[in-house]
Amino acid sequence: MENFLHEHPIVPRTDEEKQAVINRLKRIEGQVRGIQRMVEEDRYCVDILVQISAINAALKKVGYTVTERHMKHCISHAIKEGEGDLAIEELLEVMKHHSK
Repeated sequence: MENFLHEHPIVPRTDEEKQAVINRLKRIEGQVRGIQRMVEEDRYCVDILVQISAINAALKKVGYTVTERHMKHCISHAIKEGEGDLAIEELLEVMKHHSK
């Protein structure tokens, strides 16, 4: 999908914001490796499904965090610059794909 407005954030993420998202993603990465081990060890299907559900929830939380920041900084900036409709359309298109 093509970016309508900008490739980089208007207000760069703080080191703390970056680290918080990276830490969450690393935890998710560990959970995925855990599921791989569970499959290799022929673990009970329901246990694997529970872990998959936990990963989906964790990814949704990361997505929410990134979306919230985008709205508070990038969308807000676009509205002030008169590009609000375009920024909102871009976000809606991403959310449509994200919700599938």
